[in-house]
Amino acid sequence: MASIIKSYLAAYNLAQALGWAAALVLLLHDAIVSGSVSNAYAVAGPIVGYCQLASVLEVLHAATGLVHSGVLTAAMQWSGRSHVLFTVLGRLPQIQAHVSVFILLVTWSLSEIIRYPQYAFSLLGCCPAWLTWLRYTAFIPLYPIGIFAGEMTLMYLSLPLIRPEKPFQHIFGMLPFEYYHFVVGLLLCYPFLWMHLYRHMFRQRRKKLSGEKGTGKGRGKGKADKGKGKVE
Repeated sequence: MASIIKSYLAAYNLAQALGWAAALVLLLHDAIVSGSVSNAYAVAGPIVGYCQLASVLEVLHAATGLVHSGVLTAAMQWSGRSHVLFTVLGRLPQIQAHVSVFILLVTWSLSEIIRYPQYAFSLLGCCPAWLTWLRYTAFIPLYPIGIFAGEMTLMYLSLPLIRPEKPFQHIFGMLPFEYYHFVVGLLLCYPFLWMHLYRHMFRQRRKKLSGEKGTGKGRGKGKADKGKGKVE
């Protein structure tokens, strides 16, 4: 059973890596050919959407104990990305051509074509040291760029559009605040949540790259690494 689980998790991670790699190729190809980044959502939005929908499995992996990860943290990170991708971008074509969409999708893609292969190769016991180093180093510039120039910027741009529209009234009509106020609250919370996770990532980086667990253990713990990945 353990070998079946390991094979499944490795296959899942490799499939995600391929999906995100395809998204990055589409983004860069269109930007080079057209000389513009305004088509980022149109060319890569669908495949990014499929990858993001599939990543809900990572919440289920944590909930069922297939990986050693906090269910709440995995769910929060999945819902945060999904909110920006499906609820903000998906509903508001007015901001789909903004440069922040290109920044967001490129930083997400770069992060994932490093993260998923590192998990897969760790599970298989053949992860090269340089890939582990890259996994625990690339987040330093990519994470803040994706959060501030991508997610937060797009939510901010959505505010004047969603205020008069009042979306999701079937949900927020029962609450003492509107969706607009919900997004404002998210924007206020984002920097604090980001700092908490960013500091956690640096702690993980020190632990993984210092050889604290030893090179042999580091490779043998692929399952645990996979589970922790969403917050590292």
